[in-house]
Amino acid sequence: MENTTNQAAKYAFFYMLSLVALIFMALSAGIIIFQVINKSIIDVLEQYAGRFSPDQLKFAISALVIATPLYFITMRQIQKNLLTGALAKDAGVRKWLTYFILFVAAVVMLGWLIATINSFLDGELTTKFILKSITAIGIAASIFTFYLYDIRREEVKGKKDKTISLYFYGSLAVVIAVFIASLFFVESPTETRNRKFDNTILDKFSQIDSAINNYYFDNKILPESLNIIQEEFNYITTDDLVDPATREQFKYQVLEEKKYELCATFRASNIAVEIIQDEFYKERWPHEAGEQCISQRITDIENKEGLIRPMPVD
Repeated sequence: MENTTNQAAKYAFFYMLSLVALIFMALSAGIIIFQVINKSIIDVLEQYAGRFSPDQLKFAISALVIATPLYFITMRQIQKNLLTGALAKDAGVRKWLTYFILFVAAVVMLGWLIATINSFLDGELTTKFILKSITAIGIAASIFTFYLYDIRREEVKGKKDKTISLYFYGSLAVVIAVFIASLFFVESPTETRNRKFDNTILDKFSQIDSAINNYYFDNKILPESLNIIQEEFNYITTDDLVDPATREQFKYQVLEEKKYELCATFRASNIAVEIIQDEFYKERWPHEAGEQCISQRITDIENKEGLIRPMPVD
């Protein structure tokens, strides 16, 4: 009795672990395909749901790398025990947990399809909707047909099933293909670090710009140097005025009465950036790679409490 209980607990562990891995693997593969579609088919409306998201792509790749081997290892153990007869075909743990996996997968996939249809009704391109629907339906169909076939097949002990092998190796090949495809669309860790480094500089530029505008409204003149605004405003520190890597102070120059420029060395261009979170930087502080000077103009609004930040000028 104790041995039977221990075996049931072991198989329950395998099934539940495979369920978790399956959900991560299926969703991650779908997200990667969705992001490839978003990257390849440009929507001029640039709606949030239909835009390419490098962060989602990176998370999906990470989850796929971990979940895929975990899923196939646990499923191999389950099928091996079925083949040897250690796990009976009619075992309660097998039937209950297989149908439970189908139930959870159904809920997840229904939510995914609802979100896809909602995006289409919200104005997403028809081509994107069709491709994403095919992706979601294809993944759902693969999961359901596999588990339904597995639970309904008559002979499992001592007989290798060609259909099970086809599902096993076919799905593995698809996941590997999706993973390889994702590598052509994801930015490298170095590119990500460079972009975040540049954004740190632009954060400092925004803070300096705010201080320069406030200084102008107080004194009706642009500051002669960045050191002046550091002395004038206690929220501007030495660290805010220097490159975080080289520790060299940003270059600042007055161009006209209300026009100035800030200069720094950037690691990458943000002109063609497609990252939603970086839209502000691209519109407010566009730059190429290398040493760049970005010009700004003081707003004409006298009420600095309701100051509208100026856009960059050529």
